[in-house]
Amino acid sequence: MIIAVDAMGGDNAPEVVVHGALQACEEFNCNIILVGDSTAISSCLKGDDCKGLNVHHCTECVGMDESPIKAFKSKKDSSIRVAFDLLKTGKADAVVSAGNSGATMAAGMFSVGKMEGVERPALACILPGEKGDVIIIDAGGNMDCRPVHLYQFGIMAEAYAESCLEMSDPNIGLLNIGEEPGKGNDLVKSAYELFDNSSLNFYGNIEGRDILSGKVRIVVCDGFTGNVVLKFSEGLAESIVARLKKGLGDITNIPETGFFEKFKDSLDYAQYGGAPVLGINGVCIVCHGHSSSKAIKNAIKMACCYVENNTGEKLLKSLRNYTHM
Repeated sequence: MIIAVDAMGGDNAPEVVVHGALQACEEFNCNIILVGDSTAISSCLKGDDCKGLNVHHCTECVGMDESPIKAFKSKKDSSIRVAFDLLKTGKADAVVSAGNSGATMAAGMFSVGKMEGVERPALACILPGEKGDVIIIDAGGNMDCRPVHLYQFGIMAEAYAESCLEMSDPNIGLLNIGEEPGKGNDLVKSAYELFDNSSLNFYGNIEGRDILSGKVRIVVCDGFTGNVVLKFSEGLAESIVARLKKGLGDITNIPETGFFEKFKDSLDYAQYGGAPVLGINGVCIVCHGHSSSKAIKNAIKMACCYVENNTGEKLLKSLRNYTHM
């Protein structure tokens, strides 16, 4: 298992990325290629030596505010493009990046291409629900979608849920402003018909308040809506923890530390690491720009799981099994 990690991607790169890669290398016994400026990476290692950790030097990186397409075309030696080149040539089994998510998806589509039948790859993000993990798809990859795109998102999320998250026949909900089939805009109403006429385990429409309730295990929406939901949930989790600290004092000084630590961890996005890009011919995990070393470590773990479970082949098989392509 060889994971190419974009060492220069993210708000706190390369230090946090390097530390997360070191942790993953030690805990998961995987081989990691840190892609980026070798001098900057070496300064973060500070003499740490981990068997299976290598550095692949490149001279450029993509900024968070750069145009994804322009960056891919003009920066041929950028860390994210080089990482995907390693994937394309078989020198790596997966790519992990906390850098510009648009540039990461663009690099993936241009380097390894889309799966047969897939019109739009999508980001599948995991949120902690009341009855288990909940997948939000798309979480920010596609701002403007057509009904068939939402339908394909559901198909891909189902295959991912069953192969990587051990969910059995997960039900799918379409995020809407009401539960009735006739509610919503034209996009959602047309997508509803595609799901309803398929053999997928389609629950129907769900409202925002039901995302984490356990009614469904997969929530489908366009990338604009999904990213707003994701960012709001992260902010809400941070606000809850902050209010608890303010109201109860320092959590570490409370006798029931175990409970509060578990509660805090249950709201921490870092435990999931990142979001896989579903629909490309390869494995890529996209992390938050402000990811911690723990998040990077767990994103690498997720990439290993994706590869080990042959999730890509299962996605392709699922796409071929359903109509309305």
